[in-house]
Amino acid sequence: ALVQAETQQQYFYGTGKRKRAIARVRLYPNSDGGPMLVNGKLVEDYFNWLPWQVVINEPFRVTNTTNRFQLVVKVTGGGVNAQAEAIRHGITRALIVFDEDLKPTLRRHGLVTRDSRIKESKKYGLKRARRAPQYTKR
Repeated sequence: ALVQAETQQQYFYGTGKRKRAIARVRLYPNSDGGPMLVNGKLVEDYFNWLPWQVVINEPFRVTNTTNRFQLVVKVTGGGVNAQAEAIRHGITRALIVFDEDLKPTLRRHGLVTRDSRIKESKKYGLKRARRAPQYTKR
C-alpha cells in the first residue's frame, strides 16, 4: 500500500459549472504537459470543433501555463458548448488553487465568474416558462 501511495500524483481540483453542465477538473503538474482527457477521450476527439478547444484552453493561454499540466476532466449534463465552458470554469478554479496570484489575471479576462443563467422552470397553464397558449376570440 505504501508503494501505491508514492506513485499517486498530487493534483489541483476545480469544479466548473455552466447551465446544466458540471465539470470536475483535475490538473496534474507536469513539465511536458501530457494528454488532455475529457471523459476518457482526448480533448480533440471529444470537442472536435476548434472554437470549443479554444474556449477550453483559454485559462492556460491567459496565464501562460500552456503545456504545464496534464488535464483530466469528467463532465456531465448540458450541451457541448455548455460543457466546454464548464470545463473552462473548472480549469480556472483549479489554476487558482494551484496559484492564488493568477486570480486577478483570470478575473480580468472574465473567467472567474460563473455564468449562472439557467433555463427558467415551466409554469402550469403555460406552454413554456412565460409563453401563454395562443388567444382565440371564438
